[in-house]
Amino acid sequence: MNAVSTHKLAELNELESIIEEGAPYLAARVVCEVASDARRFPVYAICLGNPDPGVPAVGFFGGVHGLERIGAEVVLAYLRSLVARLRWDSVLHRELESVRLVFMPIVNPGGMWRGTRANPNGVDLMRNAPLESTERVPFLIGGQRISSGLPWYQGPRGGPMEAESQAVCRIVEEELLLRQFSLALDCHSGFGLHDRLWFPHAHTMLPIEHLPEMHALMEIFDQTYANHSYLFEPQSRQYLTHGDLWDYLYLQAEHSGRVFLPLTLEMGSWLWVKKNPRQLFSRHGIFNPLIVHRQQRVLRRHLSWLEFLARAASGYQRWLPSGAARMQHREQALSLWYRSSGA
Repeated sequence: MNAVSTHKLAELNELESIIEEGAPYLAARVVCEVASDARRFPVYAICLGNPDPGVPAVGFFGGVHGLERIGAEVVLAYLRSLVARLRWDSVLHRELESVRLVFMPIVNPGGMWRGTRANPNGVDLMRNAPLESTERVPFLIGGQRISSGLPWYQGPRGGPMEAESQAVCRIVEEELLLRQFSLALDCHSGFGLHDRLWFPHAHTMLPIEHLPEMHALMEIFDQTYANHSYLFEPQSRQYLTHGDLWDYLYLQAEHSGRVFLPLTLEMGSWLWVKKNPRQLFSRHGIFNPLIVHRQQRVLRRHLSWLEFLARAASGYQRWLPSGAARMQHREQALSLWYRSSGA
């Protein structure tokens, strides 16, 4: 790894600093480069833990939307914590013998540099997968091909996926989908007053095949952190979209005999605006906590959720339901999340 480079992009410099510090333990590579305003930015993937494809894995993703910097910062804070602990934490070293951790903290550095939701080509990476909803989606927000000058642009019909989207797919396919069990967490902000944990589907109201496993994951989290404030639900309860990247990747693994559970953390940024209404006058303030102590509180609050996912993956055989228990989890999940849909 070369010396830390200066991009005038603080989060990317922070990531490269972490890679330098964790060099003995981390495997880092540039999976693509993107250009913005005559600058080139690397998109990194970082792995640590056991590379054996026989062990489970968790992928942590952030910065898919350039405006939502707090998503990248949450993933960076967790990676920084792991690197610091690797110097002294023997329990962590034993845990990493039984799990693979994969990080893409800054998927859209060009959008982050420009301060836009979309990438430098004007494409919303979460509407960019080759997957169309057959059900009605909300105008614009559900994905549109009218113009890259409007938000939620999917890209040209029939065109290739954006380089950043392809990079995410490649890492997920290489590091997660080949394993018997894997989880993914994509960190975003900007929806409502509550922190939500969304899972597929986003392109249809129909439940996923692995609904019992998702319900079982929620149950062990509820039991372990009884006082948490996350709302766990399928994204389809809120709105449907075209081109959802995690739907696209989930569908690749759905009938493979393996279990892949992708989740999206939607941090409720309206709460930050409610506490500091002046943030409404800042484009960044609508999606990020601008006051330092509030940002630090956000980073601390989500650390336990990310650590939980790593431990849940490591011990998945202890809680993954089968037989009658799986059927029971499915019935409970249908009752909880799809009561009004007739699924």
